[in-house]
This record gives sequence, structure tokens and C-alpha cells, in this order.
Amino acid sequence: MNLRQITIKDQLELKKVYFDSIQSLDEKIYSQDQKRAWSTQAWHNQNFDKSIIEGKGWLISKQGIIIAFAIRYPTNRIALFYCKGKFQRKGYGSKLLNKLEDEAKKEGLDSLYTEASLISYELFLKNEWKIIRKEKVIINNIYFERYKMTKIIKLIN
Repeated sequence: MNLRQITIKDQLELKKVYFDSIQSLDEKIYSQDQKRAWSTQAWHNQNFDKSIIEGKGWLISKQGIIIAFAIRYPTNRIALFYCKGKFQRKGYGSKLLNKLEDEAKKEGLDSLYTEASLISYELFLKNEWKIIRKEKVIINNIYFERYKMTKIIKLIN
């Protein structure tokens, strides 16, 4: 396993991880229509590219293949957090989350926030994040539920 910073050259491979991650989700949680609407964001949402180009992120690769990545953009928000389906639930998400949190602490940030999916919010909870509220959003005319979450990362003395 190799953990390294994301570069602009990784953009296409990150889109593939994103697509694979979403398409592999259980249809009991996300319907085929939801998965289609969500996964196409890699190609149709300018904020996706902006997050990769302007954000601060890390990826994990195995044998030269990118399997997971996470990006902060802006600096206090986890904007993208994805792992290929067959590598989920193996600890890669926790490694990436810990790296993003450690980096944010070194930069002097007090807290981080994110909008977590019905899948990823459990990983955030396990890592001491708190739910602010459940919210509904529309992506490509399809409704989604997600969790607005936060974590205080700076210890106050």
C-alpha cells in the first residue's frame, strides 16, 4: 500500500475510483437512478475538477493502481472521499481520514466539516465526527439524503 499526495496527473484515475465506488453501492441503499445521477458528477460537475485541482488530497494505491482518495476543499471541508468497491471496509478510509485530520491540525485548523453519504457517515462517526443534521439534496433531478457532519480537531488548552 502506498499513501501519497494527489497531483493533477491523477485526475482521470480519481474519476474512475469515484465512478467505481458509487456504482458498487448496494441498491438497497441507493437506487440505480441515484447511482447514475451521482456517478456522472465526475464528468458533469465543475466543482469536482476544482476540488481535485485546488484541493489538498491524498490517495492510496496498490501495485500502482489507485484504490482510494480523499480531498479537502476548501481547506476545512472534506469534499471528496471515495474507495473502489472491492477495497471498501478494509481500513483505507480510516487511513485517509486520519491523514486529512492530521494535516488540518498541522495547518492550525480548529475543525473540519463534510457532507457524508448514507454509506460513509458511519466511518465518520467511528472516527468521532458528529452529525449536525440530516439533509436532502437534488442531483440531476434525483433526491438524496446525506449527513452534514463536523469534527473539532484542535484541542483547547
